[in-house]
Amino acid sequence: MISFGSVDEARAIARRRLPAPVYHYVEGGKESEATAAMNELAFGRVLFDAPTCPTAIAPTCGTTLLGREVGMPLAIAPTGFVRIIHRDGELGAARAAARANVPIAISTWCGAPAGDVVAANPDTWFQLYVINGREGAGWCIDLAREAGCRVLVVTADIAGVVPADRRSAPLPETMSLKAALAFAPEAWNRPRWLWSLLRGGLAMPAPNAPRRPDGAMLQVQDAGKLLAATPVNWEDLAWIRARWPGPLVLKSVMRAADARRAVEIGVDGVIVSNHGGKVLDGVPSTLSVLPEIVDAVADRAEVLLDGGVRRGADIVKARALGARGVLIGRPYLWGLAAGGEAGVSRVLSLFRRSMAGTLANLDRAGIDAIDRSVLRPLPDPVAWNMFGRDDLARRLA
Repeated sequence: MISFGSVDEARAIARRRLPAPVYHYVEGGKESEATAAMNELAFGRVLFDAPTCPTAIAPTCGTTLLGREVGMPLAIAPTGFVRIIHRDGELGAARAAARANVPIAISTWCGAPAGDVVAANPDTWFQLYVINGREGAGWCIDLAREAGCRVLVVTADIAGVVPADRRSAPLPETMSLKAALAFAPEAWNRPRWLWSLLRGGLAMPAPNAPRRPDGAMLQVQDAGKLLAATPVNWEDLAWIRARWPGPLVLKSVMRAADARRAVEIGVDGVIVSNHGGKVLDGVPSTLSVLPEIVDAVADRAEVLLDGGVRRGADIVKARALGARGVLIGRPYLWGLAAGGEAGVSRVLSLFRRSMAGTLANLDRAGIDAIDRSVLRPLPDPVAWNMFGRDDLARRLA
């Protein structure tokens, strides 16, 4: 039974139910975790200019993302090896997203075949890493197209680098009962998680990633070294654009000049993202750089944002600053840990309810009526990235 009433409660349940290394696989950031903290805290420094006597009784949350109508401007962000959190994995998340009429983006390291995810949610996006060069990337692109994935999302940062924070832990080199208990020795005290892992199967293959030279599927232990060894470059992006016929989105854009260059190559959208603060610590929050990127690409491409989105009001703030929509990673994973597929549905429902209430109190008939006029003057971009020790201590506690 799902019993949480907020995303923060789902987070607390996830922390209780998951072994510490698994929880910090989701929660942890890079090194000091400053960027991960700033992503979340930045939303609290953007303030609404609320009118008196609002009359918008039943605002609409629906809009379009990359040419398709959605129930709200939100997509589930790509995450690798989700089934280590709950046996429902990406398929459960995809079904929950389909009921909410929102897209799901699956990682190259998704544990379920892309075709199965598409069957669960027709608005499936495929996130591409250039693994093993263009030969491997072409293999993934062909698989995504044949599976029916609607959007291709190219991640442009060098992922796969293990966070350096003392509380983060890599996934085990091979997944077996012995390995699971070794890397999460308190698993015996997390029987719900351990039973879920055993029921789902201990193997952690990546059926949508290029095959090994012997034809076997890549496994969890292959991810880090391959991701760090084969970053995408601008020429690769142009090659991908020529090969992929559908909507193409570049993820991990944090500078206006890079957004303009991506649009010139022909992408249909960019995702303002610092990988949740998991790759490079010390970069700004995504919300603080969003306005300059929106201004840079104007109406030539859709701008989306991820990082720090925790409630529907955050979606409204992102829309007010020019984002077409947002992606959520940690919140849906907390919901998955707290209640599997039903937990993801609950999280999405909470986002929608918060967004509708925010729109009503801003006296806007729908999310498409939101613009910067609903905000008070913005803080200086440097100021809204600042936080004190107490803020960071609360996040790490």
